[in-house]
Amino acid sequence: MKNVLKLLKVKVNKRNFVVILGAIAVIYTAFVTIQSINLSKLKSDLEKKNKELLIEIDSLKKQLTALQNEDQRKKNNDLQTEISNIQNTYNKASQIYEKLTDLRALKADTKKLDDLFAQSLAILSNRDYQQSSSYLDQLSANIDTEKQKLLAAAAPANAPSSNSPPSSGSFSGQQVTTPVGSFFVDIIAADISSTKVIVDTASDSTCTNNCPVLPLSTYVSRNGAYAGVNGSYFCPSTYPSCAGKTNSFDLLLMNKNKTYFNSDNNVYSSNPGVIFGGSYIRFVSAVSQWGRDTGIDSMISNFPLLVEGGNIRFTGDSDPKQSSRGGRSFVANKGNTVYIGTVFNASVAESAQVMKALGMENALNLDDGGSVALWYGGYKAGPGRDLPNAILFVKK
Repeated sequence: MKNVLKLLKVKVNKRNFVVILGAIAVIYTAFVTIQSINLSKLKSDLEKKNKELLIEIDSLKKQLTALQNEDQRKKNNDLQTEISNIQNTYNKASQIYEKLTDLRALKADTKKLDDLFAQSLAILSNRDYQQSSSYLDQLSANIDTEKQKLLAAAAPANAPSSNSPPSSGSFSGQQVTTPVGSFFVDIIAADISSTKVIVDTASDSTCTNNCPVLPLSTYVSRNGAYAGVNGSYFCPSTYPSCAGKTNSFDLLLMNKNKTYFNSDNNVYSSNPGVIFGGSYIRFVSAVSQWGRDTGIDSMISNFPLLVEGGNIRFTGDSDPKQSSRGGRSFVANKGNTVYIGTVFNASVAESAQVMKALGMENALNLDDGGSVALWYGGYKAGPGRDLPNAILFVKK
């Protein structure tokens, strides 16, 4: 009461006491009325919120009931089909993109093909797998057609026809006749009594990703070589499948500095290889037969072995990259003469037929496609893409 009186600043006496009480009654009544109004509004708001919540709960119940009534097996099958379509079309797109990059490495004009590839990806993004797959099939056929044109143009129309390889220290571009057709071959010969055969690498040691690479011409010039050819299979930086291992190679190798590469990859010791000694060349069907002899000049592994002991060793397999036609690099021997070169517009099995027709005792397939490069006073094939390793002829 004292506080109320102080608030009202009224001096208490008998005459105004009644007035003060009346004022307090009026204030209290007003306060109760306001509180009643606020409570009523709060109640109304709560009722509204409750109704909204009940509606939402009812909706969720209906969704749950619908999910419970769904055929989950059908839903899972549909999802599995969707995933399969995505995987299959993506794998096809990835493989065709790699074919496209190989064609670019051959210095082809791929603008129209690039546009078609972009269209197929746009269709794929809309989940039209059938049409996208159709576009990709058409693109693959167009790439093959363009590749055949380039390979046909690489063979001179007036090239001499001969099944005899060139003499030591010389180069020849010639048509070789085989039981499966005639093939143009660029080939270089070297006698190991006057030529040292070495393997050079861009990296100083084993490399698993973002590895250094060099043009074949650089390998030739920095070693004072007079001839060279691309080396083993590797994972080009332009291939989607090579993400995380760009420009790396897995196969065994010992370079001119007697540095071993990929020695821990024992799984690859069953692959064939060729060993270059100071006075000999030796082909092995599995590099495990070589051991780790440091007395040699170099060694390199690749696959497949085309010819062994004068007999055809490779007749084909299910690998589409092996069975398609393209440039096929090789290293071979007949006695103490070593040969490097490229067979044009041939499958790997057809390249083996060419080696047999040339009278080679042993021959090993090297990397091919967009990696093909052959040097003899300039590029005879390629230059192709930059390489992690190369085989070189250096005069003793």
